[in-house]
Amino acid sequence: MSEHRFGPYGGQYVPETLMPALAELESAWESLRTDELFVAELDGLLRDFVGRPSPLYRAARLSQAADRPIYLKREDLNHTGAHKINNALGQALLARRMGKRRIIAETGAGQHGVAAATACALLDLECVVYMGTEDMRRQKPNVERMGLLGARVAPVDAGARTLKEAVSAAIRDWVANVRSTHYIIGSCVGPAPYPALVRDLQRVIGDEARAQVLRQAGRLPQRVIACVGGGSNSIGIFQAFIADESVELVGVEAAGEGLHTGRHGAPLTAAGRAGILHGALTAIMQDEDGQILEAHSISAGLDYPGSGPEHAWLRDSGRARYAAVTDAQALRAFAQTARLEGIIPALESSHALAWALANPGSDLDVVCLSGRGDKDLAEALAALDG
Repeated sequence: MSEHRFGPYGGQYVPETLMPALAELESAWESLRTDELFVAELDGLLRDFVGRPSPLYRAARLSQAADRPIYLKREDLNHTGAHKINNALGQALLARRMGKRRIIAETGAGQHGVAAATACALLDLECVVYMGTEDMRRQKPNVERMGLLGARVAPVDAGARTLKEAVSAAIRDWVANVRSTHYIIGSCVGPAPYPALVRDLQRVIGDEARAQVLRQAGRLPQRVIACVGGGSNSIGIFQAFIADESVELVGVEAAGEGLHTGRHGAPLTAAGRAGILHGALTAIMQDEDGQILEAHSISAGLDYPGSGPEHAWLRDSGRARYAAVTDAQALRAFAQTARLEGIIPALESSHALAWALANPGSDLDVVCLSGRGDKDLAEALAALDG
């Protein structure tokens, strides 16, 4: 692995206390990622516990509405209902091999928290999940799931009370308990080696999707589209297609109430400047003095003022393009997908669907349906009724 930088982005901007833990983590992953017993255990659990491979589904009625084939990579059908379990399970196994029996995690939409709690229940590990109180309100069913699975949900009542503050609280815990604790970061953010580690564990999405679309459609897609908050589902599906120059990679951020309002979560689309956030140099939303701005999205999982450093590099290099979709557009796609396909998508995934439906110019799209929308029903229905 040994990827500390993506162009100028990435790095390790953390307290000195954490440097030995990051070195230990990188060394362990370098060793175990090719260890036959470890790989067999992880692959077996992804197959028999998670339910992989997830299907690639040709959405006939959405395709008809868009006047082109749209295939959905059905990460919503994984155990726990999203792509997050791929990473959480891999890191929990890694932590157990390193002798770390206490796990901490952060969560916004709740899906990573549920995935971490699930992996810890399976492997008999202690689990503490940090979550902003605003996200706890928006995602109450996931808070209840985490408790049932044996995790302790630690409320964070600072700042905007969302994902950024939850990450900050988790990092403070890690600094204080670094010898006994492994921090399962939920996205391709944070100090090296996390962005590359999470990408490697999520690459299964893209490897499966590439083989599936070749088998089903007999060709590669013209576009691969996925939502981007921190960006783990998108970097996972993009990774298998990066070498295919004919395939356009499209990351869709949260435009919130509109990019012009400043009430959004789109640092890549809105020309977010490079800055330090949660241990890495990346594209972030910041004011003229370098202070981190509050992000906004109806989707708790996209309500983050930064992005993964590899996404910032893919943007700058031109290999991927990034766009943004408003709350209202995502809600329309949420409702349309439910009516046309019998699938209730997560509000995060609804951003990718909204962009695909609104943008012609392709003859075959693969969209990463990163999660299911059960967690979002109360928030989405209230907004649609309003």
